[in-house]
Amino acid sequence: MRTGWGARRNAEGVGHVDVTVRRGRPVEHPPRERRRPLTVRVAAWSARHPWRALASWLGCVVLCLGVGLAMGTHNATAEDYRVGEAGRAETLAAEAHLGHEPVEHVLISARSGPLDPAAARAAAAEVTAGMHKLPEVARVAAPVRSADGGSLRVSVTMKGAEADAKDHVAPLAARTAAAQRSHPQLRVAETGSPSVTVGVNAQRGQDLALSEAIALPVTLLTLLVVFGSALMALVPLLLALTSIAAAMGLSMVVSHLQPDAGVGNNVILLIGMAVGVDYTLFYLKREREERARAGGRLGPEALVELAAATAGRAIVVSGLAVVVSTATLYLATDVVFSSLATSTVIVVLAAVLSSLTALPALLVTIARRAGRRAARRAERGGVRPARQDRTAGAGRLWHTLLRPAGAHPAVTLCLSVLLMLGLAAPALGMQLRVLNKDSHSREIPALQTYDRLTTAFPALRVQHQIVVRADAERAAEVASALRELTRRTQSDRRYAKDGTPPLHTSRDRRTTTLELSTPYKVSSPEAADSLARLRHDYLPGTVGRVPGAEFAVSGDVAHDTDYLAHQDEKLPLVVGALLLLTFLMTTLVFRSVVIGLLGVALNLLSAAAAFGLVVVFFQHGLASTVFGFDTSATSAIGSRVPLFLFVILFGLSMDYQVFVVSRIREAALLGRPPREAVLDGVGASAKVVTSAAVVMVTVFAAFMFLHLAEMKQIGFSLAVAVLLDAFVIRVVILPSALILLGRASWWPSRTMRRAQQAPSAG
Repeated sequence: MRTGWGARRNAEGVGHVDVTVRRGRPVEHPPRERRRPLTVRVAAWSARHPWRALASWLGCVVLCLGVGLAMGTHNATAEDYRVGEAGRAETLAAEAHLGHEPVEHVLISARSGPLDPAAARAAAAEVTAGMHKLPEVARVAAPVRSADGGSLRVSVTMKGAEADAKDHVAPLAARTAAAQRSHPQLRVAETGSPSVTVGVNAQRGQDLALSEAIALPVTLLTLLVVFGSALMALVPLLLALTSIAAAMGLSMVVSHLQPDAGVGNNVILLIGMAVGVDYTLFYLKREREERARAGGRLGPEALVELAAATAGRAIVVSGLAVVVSTATLYLATDVVFSSLATSTVIVVLAAVLSSLTALPALLVTIARRAGRRAARRAERGGVRPARQDRTAGAGRLWHTLLRPAGAHPAVTLCLSVLLMLGLAAPALGMQLRVLNKDSHSREIPALQTYDRLTTAFPALRVQHQIVVRADAERAAEVASALRELTRRTQSDRRYAKDGTPPLHTSRDRRTTTLELSTPYKVSSPEAADSLARLRHDYLPGTVGRVPGAEFAVSGDVAHDTDYLAHQDEKLPLVVGALLLLTFLMTTLVFRSVVIGLLGVALNLLSAAAAFGLVVVFFQHGLASTVFGFDTSATSAIGSRVPLFLFVILFGLSMDYQVFVVSRIREAALLGRPPREAVLDGVGASAKVVTSAAVVMVTVFAAFMFLHLAEMKQIGFSLAVAVLLDAFVIRVVILPSALILLGRASWWPSRTMRRAQQAPSAG
C-alpha cells in the first residue's frame, strides 16, 4: 500500500484528499494533518497570515542586503587563481618576495605625423615628476623610446601586491590625465594590468545595468501576454527581483568563506530572473487550474494549499536539482567555477523560498482584493465577465505540436533526434581558449592604449617568469645557468631580442627569477610554442643540471596553458558526478530507473546541440553576420563556457523534466493508458513550460549584448539550449519516447504498475 498527496479530490471538489492505491485501485480518504507535506504547511500558514508572510520575506531580503553591504564583498586574490606549474612558480616567487610587481605604462605618442622629440621629453618629464610625488608609487623608470621612434614609454612600478593595485591606480591615472591636458598636441595615455582591470570592472558594471534594462521590460511584456493582467504579470517579476536582491546580499556574506571571482552578480541576475519567473509561473498555473476545477466552491486559502501540494513540491525538487547539479562545479577546484556555483546555489534557494512563502501570501491577498471588488460590483448591479485564463489548457497550437508524437512516435523520435544530433555535430571541432586581454572589448581606453603600447614595444606583450629555488651555496651556479638560458633563447625567433634581462635574487640567495619576453600575443600559437620550448628543452638543459634546483615558469601564457590542463583533468570528475547525481535524483523523485536514464540522455542531447550552435556562431563567426558581433578577437570558445553551460543546463533541464513528467505521472497514477497519460500531461504543462522558456530565453539573450566574450557565449548557449529543450525535447522527443516505452517508462515502480493495471479513474 502506498500513499500520495493531492492527486485527487473528493466528489465536491473541496478540500484536500489523500490517495491510497489499494488492490490496484486508487482509494480516496480524508487527509490527516500530520501527513501534510512541508510545502503545504508553509503555504497554509502564509495563506492564513498573508501580511505577516510578506513582511517576513521582505524583512529577510532587507536583512540579507543590509548584512551583505555591511560586510562587503571579499574578492578573490592572486593566490586563489594559482594552478599547475604556473601557480607553483608564483608561490615560490611570492615566498621569496620576488612576485610580479604592479606596473603601469604611460605611452606618449603623436596624434598624427611624426613624434616631436622635444615635446615628448617634456611630457615624459612631467609624468615622471608627478608620479614620483605619489605615495602609491615605488619607482619610475627612465623614459624608453620605441624602435621606430614614434613613441616614448614611462614605466611606473606601484607599491603593494599586483592584485590590490587596481584599488590604488586612480591617482596615477589623474597624473597622466593632467599631463595630457598640458600637452594637447600629444597623446598621453596610461595602461597596465591595474588600469585594464579597472576598465573591465567598470564595463562589467555597465553591462549589468544594460542587461537589467533589456531583460526587465521584455520579461514584463512576455508575462503580460501570458496572463493578460498587469497585476499578475508583476507578481513573478517582483518575486524574482526580491530573490535576486536577497541573493546578492547573501553572496557578499558567503564571499568571506568562498571568495568572489567578479562574476557573481552577473550570474545571480542571469539565473535569478530565469528560475524566479519560472517557479512563479508553474505555481500560478497550478493555482489557476485548481480555481477552475473548484468552480467558486473553494476560498483562496484552500486553492493555494492545493497548488502547494503539487507545484510546490515540484518547485522544491527542481530547485534542489539545480543546486545539486551546480554544486558539482566545486569539484573543479577552481575559484571561478566555485564562485559561479555559489552564486547559482544562493539565488536558486532564494527563488524557491520566495515561491513557497511570499507567493502564496500574494495570491491570497490578490484574490481577496478581487473578491471585494466583485462584491462591490455585484451590489451596484454590474457583473464583469471573468478574465480568460491564458495559461489554462494546452491550446490548439500545442495539440498541433503534440500530434506527430501521438500519431507517429517512432518516426517523430528518430527525426527529432537526428535533428538534434545534426545541430550537435559542430561541437566535435570545438576549440577552447582562456579568454584574456586579447579577447576583451576594445572600447576600454586602457586596452586601446595597450594595443598601441605592444605595437610600439612588442616585447611587452608576453613575459615568461622563470623562478628557480636551490640551496644558497648554489646561487652562482643558478645564475650561470640562467645566463646560458638567455644566450640560447637570443637565437630563437620565439623570443624577443631585448638585450640581456636582469636576474633578481632573494635576500637569502635561495630564489632567483628571470623574465623572458615573447613578441607575440598571449593567445597565439607562437607564444604557446615559446612556453613549451622553455619548459621542455631550454630549462632542463640549463637550470635542470644544477643539483637540487627546483624551477617553474609562470606568466600569462603559462597560466592559461596550466588552467586548461587543470580543467581537462577535472572535467571527467565533474561530468561523471553530474550524470550520476542527475540520474539518482530523477530516479528517486519518479521512482523509475527508466525515467532517470531518459532524463540524462535528453539533457545530454540538449547540451550537445547547444555546444554545436555556439561553435557555429562564435568559433566559425556566424554571430558576426547575424548579430554584428566582433568575433575576430576570439575565434574560439571560452574555456569555462562548456563546463558551466553543461552543469547549468542539466539543472535547468531538470526544471522542465520535473514539471512535465510530474503531470504525466499524475495522469498515469489515475489509471489512464500510457499514451493518454503522456499527451494529457504534456498538454497540461506545455503552454506554461514554453511561456517560462520564452522568459528564460529573453533573459539569457540579453546577455548576448554584453561586452565580455564569455558572457556573450554563455547567454547565447543558454538561450538556444532552453529554446530547444522546451520546444523540441519536452514537446516532441520526450512524449515520443514515453509513448513508445509505454508502461515500461515507470519500471520498477510497483505503485505505478498497480495504478496502470486498474481501470481508469479519469
